[in-house]
Amino acid sequence: MAVLFSTFLRVLWRTVPLTAACFAALSVFTVEAQDYPNRPIKIIVPYGAGGSVDAIGRTLAQELTQRLGQSVIVENKTGAGSNVGSTFVAKAPADGYTLLLTSPGNAINVTLFKTMPYNVKSELTQVAVVGQAPGILLVHPSFPANSVKEFVAMAKKAPGTLNFGSGGPGSSEHLSGEMFNTLAGIDMIHVPYKGGSAAVNDILAGHVQAFFTNQANVIGQIKGNAVKVIGVAALQRSSLLPNVPTFAEQGYPEQQISVWWGVAAPAKTPTAVLDRLNKEIVAAGASVAMRQRIADMGAESITTTRAQANAFLDDEIVRWGQAVKSSNAQVN
Repeated sequence: MAVLFSTFLRVLWRTVPLTAACFAALSVFTVEAQDYPNRPIKIIVPYGAGGSVDAIGRTLAQELTQRLGQSVIVENKTGAGSNVGSTFVAKAPADGYTLLLTSPGNAINVTLFKTMPYNVKSELTQVAVVGQAPGILLVHPSFPANSVKEFVAMAKKAPGTLNFGSGGPGSSEHLSGEMFNTLAGIDMIHVPYKGGSAAVNDILAGHVQAFFTNQANVIGQIKGNAVKVIGVAALQRSSLLPNVPTFAEQGYPEQQISVWWGVAAPAKTPTAVLDRLNKEIVAAGASVAMRQRIADMGAESITTTRAQANAFLDDEIVRWGQAVKSSNAQVN
């Protein structure tokens, strides 16, 4: 009995300092969370300046700067279909000062790339989804088809002659086009570009015939009547395009594509910091000013909890994964 008691004392002696250390570490996290933020925050946009992802990031940064009382700066880190910027955030200190502007690319790449430099589910955690915009099919104004049905009829009459542009292999534009190839039983030719803006330029010049994109990417061209939109890939018509029928109305209800934008942080970021960020992002998204700015871009604000944002990403990984597999697209 004396031996057992002696052993217990030795174990207790070794455990007390460890427990104290744990409490000390916990106290540091608590203080940091209460003090957060006390320096500028950086939002990494993993795409180039000028696109919808960048625009949403800058819109959110402006609103969060006012709400958090610290500068929120946007930095573009491009490459590998968003993997360069996303990896940078996944490996960054988990302190809430380096965030990621997420989009469908973060869900697509899980299946698209044979090997990934980071794990979107274990190294990142989703803080919130902030907005979305419906997918559309657009053509040059002089293109003969004025509806999806007429477009499909043209494609079936001359298989392999219609083409569609995209921002690159495995992009949401590419996969949307391949998805419609399968649904409509047609054979459009994919023409990849180095970015969606290059594809839009060739649509405007008449060098490529069709483009599956989201309306926020081409809001200026839509308002300027520089392109013709013949289908909206959503359950309801777009308020921006009230006279354009949905794919569902034109016989293809499965063609539902929306581009979304969210915020993620390194997975081990303290819960209190993540909760603060979610609270302020939700408040920003609900504000009249931000809702109007996002609406002007052809998108709509969304507010979610952290749990809803992570569940949403899980669903997107499955949905886009099916599109990647059916298109046989793969990188490295």
